[in-house]
Amino acid sequence: MILPIVAVVLGLVVLVWSADKFVDGAVGIARFCGMSTLLIGMVIVGFGTSAPEMVVSALSAMQGNPELALGNAYGSNIANIALILGVTAVIMPVLVKREALKRDLPVLLVVTALTIGLLLDGNVSRMDGVILLLVFAGVMGFNIWSELRSKKAAGNATDAADDASEDGAESVSLGKSIFWLVFGLVLLVVSSRALVWGACDIARALGVSDLLIGLTIVAVGTSLPELASSIVAARKGEDDLAFGNIVGSNLFNTLAVVGIAATIAPMQSFDANVLVRDLPVMVVLTVLLLLFGLPTRISKIGKDGRRIGRINHIEGAVFLTAYIGYLVFLIVQAMH
Repeated sequence: MILPIVAVVLGLVVLVWSADKFVDGAVGIARFCGMSTLLIGMVIVGFGTSAPEMVVSALSAMQGNPELALGNAYGSNIANIALILGVTAVIMPVLVKREALKRDLPVLLVVTALTIGLLLDGNVSRMDGVILLLVFAGVMGFNIWSELRSKKAAGNATDAADDASEDGAESVSLGKSIFWLVFGLVLLVVSSRALVWGACDIARALGVSDLLIGLTIVAVGTSLPELASSIVAARKGEDDLAFGNIVGSNLFNTLAVVGIAATIAPMQSFDANVLVRDLPVMVVLTVLLLLFGLPTRISKIGKDGRRIGRINHIEGAVFLTAYIGYLVFLIVQAMH
């Protein structure tokens, strides 16, 4: 029992510290390259925090159980919005800029609709997987192209550069930023796994069932990298990074994670609950994310004189309550 307790304590400490360094590295790269933290959050941070899900899905497909990728991907998407963004917004409101509302969230909704269309026939073929991967490449390519075009139109005066000069941020070398990004990500994944292992061992010693452990501790544990990095980013005032992390991670999960698994091993059939339970929950949460992010009369005014949307404490609590309700429903359904 001593070793699991040590794993939980050390895992939590390292998780918090590595999240801080990971965010610093991502912000440093964004400022050095003159690109917005929203794009860096979607591409680099979103990919990094979704890497474990991608590996797990690929391995499960190779081992003849590709439908695990569906639960892995859609469960992570639900946790990203309802748990991670919910907890982050409860701690500190998360600002949502116009670029995210006009471009990124609508893209996420369209991608979600595409997923539903592909799954309606009750299977995920290799062609479906190829389509998802091609759409993923297109979305990432479009985001990068759009960012470069905006940067050129603004005369290379990006938001990231403006923020750096206005805040008097300390200049950090690109090499150091890359080091902290990679090193922080590795520690994030390792520390979260150590924390989950320790918590599972303690729970089993206390007589908690494997089902409950899987639906609670492991479900939350696999989302710890996103949770830690989003909270740290919001507390550092890098709302774009926190929000981009959620949107980017959900795009990676929906397109790349499922696409890779289906390409390796097509899913001839899957649990019907995915269509009648999990996907509807994911759609509702994504729509709420868009609605909650819309600017209101009491929203903060940005540098361009426009109001900036934000997800406030109450809306964060709504997300968090929804996630708790979803977990309770899963547990009750599994017991019957």
